[in-house]
Amino acid sequence: MKVFVLNCGSSSLKCQLIDMTNEERIMKGHYDRIGGKNSSLRFNVRGNKTVIEHPARSFEEAISYILELLVSDEYKVIENYGEIGAVGHRIVHGGEKFKNSVIITEEVEKEIEAQVVLAPIHNPAGLDGIEACKKLLPKVPMVAVFDTSFHQTMEEKIYIYQLPYKYYEDYKIRKYGFHGISHRYIAQRISEIAGTNQIKVINCHLGQGASLCAIENGKSIDTTMGLTPLAGLPMGTRCGDVDPSIIPLVMKFYDIKPDDMLYIMNKESGAWGISGVSADFRDIERAAAAGDKRSILALENRAYIIAQYIAKFMVTLSGVDYITFCGGIGENGFEERERICRYLEFLGIKLDKELNKIRGEEACISTEDSKAKIYIIPTNEEIMIARDCYELLGKGVN
Repeated sequence: MKVFVLNCGSSSLKCQLIDMTNEERIMKGHYDRIGGKNSSLRFNVRGNKTVIEHPARSFEEAISYILELLVSDEYKVIENYGEIGAVGHRIVHGGEKFKNSVIITEEVEKEIEAQVVLAPIHNPAGLDGIEACKKLLPKVPMVAVFDTSFHQTMEEKIYIYQLPYKYYEDYKIRKYGFHGISHRYIAQRISEIAGTNQIKVINCHLGQGASLCAIENGKSIDTTMGLTPLAGLPMGTRCGDVDPSIIPLVMKFYDIKPDDMLYIMNKESGAWGISGVSADFRDIERAAAAGDKRSILALENRAYIIAQYIAKFMVTLSGVDYITFCGGIGENGFEERERICRYLEFLGIKLDKELNKIRGEEACISTEDSKAKIYIIPTNEEIMIARDCYELLGKGVN
């Protein structure tokens, strides 16, 4: 069974084609600037990489072009579309409705649409991807895999906000958490490494978006993101947690409208907002290494807050056995890992600085006498989506 995995963003599309007989990734694609004049596709077939300039005004056009490449004489990844046994869609927000991945039906689509009010940027893109595949691959079953599902094991005392309770009753205003597909993958992989899931894990998914998850016995106990992905840690362009009274005050000072304020907090804040250098942490690291004070401040503040959350989640879990790092920065940013772990040394959590000097490889990077083991584990959200498709649609599907 071959699974076509889609992750539709606001103006980008990530996709993979995975053969579930051996979980081989046959194709990987990343379409940028969908809807613009300069759309481009980074296309990787079994390690052969190329960049193709090709306009795509919509997700349907982008997906259609990728499918054409899959059966083209030049690439011949598959003979025909009949080889695709399932399409798996990453959907950001499933609200309280979806505790697990589900086969997509009209009713499921309606429920995803009902969550647009909670995820106005992300869920519409996911729905566009679903509609496109209904037209382009009408006979292929589809599965929705939700970023929020893994966190549905959180207790009410953890997900409720100290606001009037009617907000929860009327509109389900509560903590949901995100990056759940990634956190679930790490929970499974670290359990394999440990030989048991009866462990306490704090996973640090660190990239342009970032969140921590407290995991016990393979289940999410708490996480840093909230009603939306804006909450929790400071990120590449997101502010993370701030004093709520700042928002109306800044809006008053600068005469900013609500939608514009949300844009600022999501797109112009975080490490970029403080450093003024870039939203790319590699650029900020270079500027910090050259002595740029605001870049140093952005990185140190972020590491301090992440370390605080790790300590907080140690209270949540009554200890910790493993601290894991994943995501683009978590897997590759040895400087960030060192900055974070420096704050944890008083707890007996010790990073081996030499072992830490690696990028993108699964490895234990703690000292032998560390009270918690520290691991780098490259995440794989796409394989989790593909596995859910395989399980839901039957292993006998071709």
